[in-house]
Amino acid sequence: MSEMRDKMMRQSRQYNGVISRLAPGLASLMRYDRSWFRSDFAAGLSVAAVALPVGIAYAELARVPPEIGIYAAIFPLFAYALFGSSRQLIVGPDAATCILVAASLMPLASGDPQRYLALLVLLTLITGLFHLAGGLLRLGFMASFLSQPILTGFLNGIALVIIAGQIEALFGYSGDAVEFFPKLAEFANNVDQAHSPTLVLGLGLLALLVMIRFLSPKLPSALMVVILGIVLVSVLDLESRGIAVLGNVPAGLPSMHLGMPTMTEFISIMTDGAAIALLSFISGDLTAKSFARRNRYDVDANQELIGFGASNIIAGLAQGFPVTGADSRTAVNNAMGGKSQVAGLVAAAAMLLVLFFLTDPLAFVPKAALSAVIIVSAIGLFDHKALAELYVTNRLELGISLVAMLGVLILGVLPGVGLAIGLSLAWLLYVVSRPPDAILGRVPGLKGWYSLKDNPEAHAIPGILVFQFNANIVFFNADRFKARVLDAVAASQTPVEWVVLDASPVNYIDVTGINKLDELREELALRDVRIVTGTVRDHIGRYFDKSWLEKRKEHYSSHRFPTINSAVKAFRESKRHKLVRPAEES
Repeated sequence: MSEMRDKMMRQSRQYNGVISRLAPGLASLMRYDRSWFRSDFAAGLSVAAVALPVGIAYAELARVPPEIGIYAAIFPLFAYALFGSSRQLIVGPDAATCILVAASLMPLASGDPQRYLALLVLLTLITGLFHLAGGLLRLGFMASFLSQPILTGFLNGIALVIIAGQIEALFGYSGDAVEFFPKLAEFANNVDQAHSPTLVLGLGLLALLVMIRFLSPKLPSALMVVILGIVLVSVLDLESRGIAVLGNVPAGLPSMHLGMPTMTEFISIMTDGAAIALLSFISGDLTAKSFARRNRYDVDANQELIGFGASNIIAGLAQGFPVTGADSRTAVNNAMGGKSQVAGLVAAAAMLLVLFFLTDPLAFVPKAALSAVIIVSAIGLFDHKALAELYVTNRLELGISLVAMLGVLILGVLPGVGLAIGLSLAWLLYVVSRPPDAILGRVPGLKGWYSLKDNPEAHAIPGILVFQFNANIVFFNADRFKARVLDAVAASQTPVEWVVLDASPVNYIDVTGINKLDELREELALRDVRIVTGTVRDHIGRYFDKSWLEKRKEHYSSHRFPTINSAVKAFRESKRHKLVRPAEES
């Protein structure tokens, strides 16, 4: 009997382990602490109060009907609650993602709203599949792919594009410009044609929204402004005075529509979906990690990819647009004491009730109120503090951040994604292709070897130049490695007979590195200088053919030493016995 009980317990633990790996949110819900429910319930209602108007407002950014924004705000929360690893993160519409969606689909739809919506579903599903594949392939490390300054510059550019895009609705005039600078020029030409009632209402609601957020950040300021807008439109009959309103919002669940793209459209959507997946994951993962640190737990980047994948697939099936971790709604959840993803489930349930029973009042939401919500969100997206910090700490990275921002403003949103990725790659190659190096010496009374430049007490060993290259020797830095060694030999104040390469920082060398090392050996041999290695890692050539590698080791074994000290000892013995001879090393 006890054996059967033990077997059942082992099976139960294995079952729970599988659930924890595949659906950590579900595992957490199964172990839910009921004492948390009061906090989660209050936090969930607060999140719903913010997420619903923001979802409607961001639908304007994505160029879709308001109900699409509501779907995107509701249904992904159910999926993330099961598959995400963060306890506080709220997934939903994001301003930058919505701008990317509009930039991707507007050229493809050519002004056809139905075609736009059909392609939107496909784009959302593809974005989710990219996330899901990334999680299964353990690509969570890509959360660090874009440097913080470049991501800041990109998002700052997005924020300015969003603000420029809302000027038209806020001032109540019609415009045709799409890009940032043409929109500013259009505003300058049309500002005298502003619709006064719209402008007064929009600026008034914008000022109220800013004031509420400044004085009482915990209040659902977006919801309060939207409700006030509904009341003003209804009581004062502002629609008859030319104030644009949201119009009818269908109640109930969405119906599934999926259009078949052409091959050209499919390739475009695949490319844009990959860009949206990358940027939304980086942004969402940063938010998840930020709030996890505040609450003293860790999130798994690979599981976050799976959580975002599930959220976007559900959003696509529900006719919504791509979503990610929403920092403003997550901040509300955290500030109101949300303990788990139950808060997200409560928020989703509350918004579902509105979708089923309270959509009629939404018809009277003035579009100027939505513009105010979007503008304030965009202002929050613009990270001026990061720019000020970069100005003090690193002017080069500040310049790169500003280039990323200008790329979005000048080239457009989607080309700006490519520029941001290109800048990240260029910056990475610049940094890793110029690694630090050092000439090492001994410090009296201390063991080990120390940089002559950093340690005034250190002195070189006569006849020996101990050189340390603090990076792998590969195709993009092999030329620099060779040049730095030759420069060090030429600059030595005493004749160099041996160069001892400290290989301890080198974990990998590729074919280009091997060839440069051979070239370096030949050039030094012409100067009667021998190069040997010390502290070579066993795995340094792990990607080479083993038989070839063994032959090379045998050929150069007499010039490979286990430590720098053993290489120096061999040099001194060769001097003592006058056995210095040109040789080669591996």
